[in-house]
Amino acid sequence: MSIELGTMLFQLGAFLVLMLLVSRFALRPIMSTMEERQNHIENQISQAEKNREEAEKLAAEQREALKQARQEAQEILERAKSQKEREAEKILQEANTRAQKIIEDATAEINREKEKALHDLQAQVGGLSVALASKMIEKELSEKEHSQLVDRYLKQVGELQ
Repeated sequence: MSIELGTMLFQLGAFLVLMLLVSRFALRPIMSTMEERQNHIENQISQAEKNREEAEKLAAEQREALKQARQEAQEILERAKSQKEREAEKILQEANTRAQKIIEDATAEINREKEKALHDLQAQVGGLSVALASKMIEKELSEKEHSQLVDRYLKQVGELQ
């Protein structure tokens, strides 16, 4: 096997020309397409990273808004509870005031009725005293009859009460 220099130089030249043609018409477009693809992938990765950061930011904002809403709800409940307690206290005070007034009115009415009954009793006692005195004057009584008459009178007064 002998290597001929002319053939070898021709093959080397053909190889170089073929490499030049392949690099110009095939390798450059493939490399350009691969660079575009790489740039596209990097853009998608960076966009995905931005989207993830935005999602985390939104999630944090939503957590904060939820926390604030819960706090506001708690404050509203506390205000409603304190208002309910104030209203209940007010209602109890009004009821106590009305009850006290009713008791005072009833006591005053009882006292008036008591005074009226005493006045009526005094009038009846006065009438009975006059009747007793007139009976005593009409009839001269012995000491025994006088004692019996007084006892009857006291019995009558006791029955009236």
